[in-house]
Amino acid sequence: MKYYVLYNPLAKSGKCNNFINSIELPESNEKIYCDLTENDNYKEYLSKLKKDDALVICGGDGTLNRFINSIDGVEIKNDIFYLAAGSGNDFLNDLGIECSNKPIKINDYIKNLPKVYIEDTAYNFINGIGYGIDGYCCEEVNRLKALGKKSSYTLAALKGFLYAFKPTNATVIVDGKEYSYSKVWLTPTMLGKFFGGGMMIAPTQDRSNPDGTLTVVVAHSLSKLKILTLFPSIFKGKHIKYKKYVDIHKGHNISVKFDIPTSMQIDGETVTGVKEYTVKTTENLIKA
Repeated sequence: MKYYVLYNPLAKSGKCNNFINSIELPESNEKIYCDLTENDNYKEYLSKLKKDDALVICGGDGTLNRFINSIDGVEIKNDIFYLAAGSGNDFLNDLGIECSNKPIKINDYIKNLPKVYIEDTAYNFINGIGYGIDGYCCEEVNRLKALGKKSSYTLAALKGFLYAFKPTNATVIVDGKEYSYSKVWLTPTMLGKFFGGGMMIAPTQDRSNPDGTLTVVVAHSLSKLKILTLFPSIFKGKHIKYKKYVDIHKGHNISVKFDIPTSMQIDGETVTGVKEYTVKTTENLIKA
């Protein structure tokens, strides 16, 4: 049996190379380390596996997102493990597991994932998508990282709240029911509870719930002062008590449209200039 350890050396603030050396795998099995910056063809890696071989994905939420989209439509016959080595690790937070050097098996978590549609392109997601200031924050953090500068989601959010992000009007449709909002700051649709590196944006969401619904959170009608007051409460999921400003909807088919193009994030991966998105769960995909 062989373990193919696919790792992103840029994860964990560039310290992933050191991290994988301490990975806990059975000593009796051969380990083959594969640098994803040199070859990120996940389908090719899967095709090389023999019956008892396994893959270990080592990286952050973005690495996990690229994996699930690269293997879309592929029948998984081998064990797939995940070793969290990112800066946020929202997927691991949602499972209630502390970050360690012991990989977890994720086969059950990468099946029947929801899809988000942006124009003619579909993306799978395993945590959630953020639209509005959340998308702006991820875009800003990624921009600064590309420049070799340090940043954080919280600092980007404060910059956005104070002057860089402008709220807009939004139309939200959940399983055929339409809602209209003004001064909308964000409308994420979540499979898990967390985004932004540990912020519990959807505390009532359960990725294992039997009805398979997702949660869309709408923060609206907020002044800059009020959003700054509310923002810290998101870390513990306490923002939902502000019912005048935060609406929670659950459903299988969710569409959100803004008045102006806005950045969004899919498991932390940024897509710019988005005016509308639609999310469908597996239940709706089968019906379609």
